[in-house]
Amino acid sequence: MSNEEKNLHELAGRIYDLDEEVYRELGSSLGRVFNGKKEDCIEETFRMMHERNQAYILRNELALISNMARTIQDRAVRHRIMVKYDEILKEVTELPTSFIKGDILDQKMAKLNMLNLQSRFSKNDHLIICIGRTYGCGGSEIGFTLADTLKINYYDVEIFDEVLKRLEAEKDYVHDKGGYPYKEGEDHQSRYLSTVPAFAPTPKSTIKEKLREFSRYHGLPKKDAIFFNQSDLICDMAKKEDFVVMGRCADAILTNNRIPHISIFITAPLEQRVRRIMEVRGYENEKEAKRLLTKLDKDHVKYYKFYTGRNWGKARNYDLCINSASYGIQGSVDLIMRMLKKDGDGKEGSEENGKK
Repeated sequence: MSNEEKNLHELAGRIYDLDEEVYRELGSSLGRVFNGKKEDCIEETFRMMHERNQAYILRNELALISNMARTIQDRAVRHRIMVKYDEILKEVTELPTSFIKGDILDQKMAKLNMLNLQSRFSKNDHLIICIGRTYGCGGSEIGFTLADTLKINYYDVEIFDEVLKRLEAEKDYVHDKGGYPYKEGEDHQSRYLSTVPAFAPTPKSTIKEKLREFSRYHGLPKKDAIFFNQSDLICDMAKKEDFVVMGRCADAILTNNRIPHISIFITAPLEQRVRRIMEVRGYENEKEAKRLLTKLDKDHVKYYKFYTGRNWGKARNYDLCINSASYGIQGSVDLIMRMLKKDGDGKEGSEENGKK
């Protein structure tokens, strides 16, 4: 094993140990991120560090660890663990296969960007940032980096899945993949880029299964029941914590419940998005990649319209629309931070669990 591989193995071990330490400090019923044998978990993390198209999984695992770490009540312990987390995150983001690599920046457009926005939150409001994005624009990476900069929690569809599962929100858990459908590959890893539309017909159920689901969901279709379940969770979280949430129609949900928030939409030119998913996700056929992105956009328009009555991606529905090709991932984060008039050392940016 080379020195580089030894260093990555050591880093994977530190990530496992950090998760173990957070769980030990919390004694939480929410469980751990890594539940298998230590050697197997470290080996899987080591493998993900080598594969670019697995970087988003590692990103979400780190987000889950940091989200739970910020709930530790002892300030000294929380600070100590978050220092370890920051060190690990820095090393992970510096890897060639990091989720932060493969930027969307267009240097020509970057020269034209400008800022003219203001924050809207009072001291008594939690900082909630809702981000909608087109696939391939780097929106998830921007959301995660923004949350980490502010030292607040980050939630996307996969993390919502985990939160709901761990809270046992439903006895027989059902996955909701929204406008970005997933697909299980030959390696049994769930991934984006499925060719199955978000509104694809569900497999036929037996009469017994239908009756059980009708009773359990009070007559609602599973997808609707899960949407309302997530809506309740988002509103409940908004009363307790600061966070960044990706998609989930969170902007419309919070608006309908009169909960202050900032709504951001991130996109980039189709050509830039195609280039990025070919680079980051390993897509080889440009025409297929373009067709996929066009289809995912249509699916997301349909999903958002169905549950909110709004038009997804229309500027009038958002506080800020960002062309990530004009700023890149870090530049987009910096832009949002300037809008918030925080510099990473401000109140939301402290290590004190993002509390106001």
